[in-house]
Amino acid sequence: MRRVLFVCTHNSARSQMAEGLLRHHYGDHYAAYSAGTERTFVKPPAIEAMRRAGIDITAHTSKTVDDLAHIAMDYVVTVCDSAREACPYVPSKYATFHQRFWDPSNAEGDDEAKVRAFEQVRDEIRAWIDVTFAPETGRLYRS
Repeated sequence: MRRVLFVCTHNSARSQMAEGLLRHHYGDHYAAYSAGTERTFVKPPAIEAMRRAGIDITAHTSKTVDDLAHIAMDYVVTVCDSAREACPYVPSKYATFHQRFWDPSNAEGDDEAKVRAFEQVRDEIRAWIDVTFAPETGRLYRS
């Protein structure tokens, strides 16, 4: 099983959603992890957006890349520009690459508007994960 690490600055939204999505949809092919350059907390709108997609990430906690340094990763993906710039080198067996997603934490409006922004980014991450990691058709899938 290939190990994939998603990295974002605070490990609070995009990387957490990517971990949950990969685990939920392709967990029989990949072991998904997420971490940040700084430890914070998982944002409630991210948890709600994932709940609305039928994925429970309430048990997820914010971690740093150092917390997972003992796990040899096959793929490392930075999902925000600041993590790409600030991320310490995390070795990967096959590839380290960047896939930028807009930060829904910057959304304005009431709580529902904010959750909708997280849902939009969640759906963009899901589409990218399908193209990249789907068994047999994904760009990086290896049987």
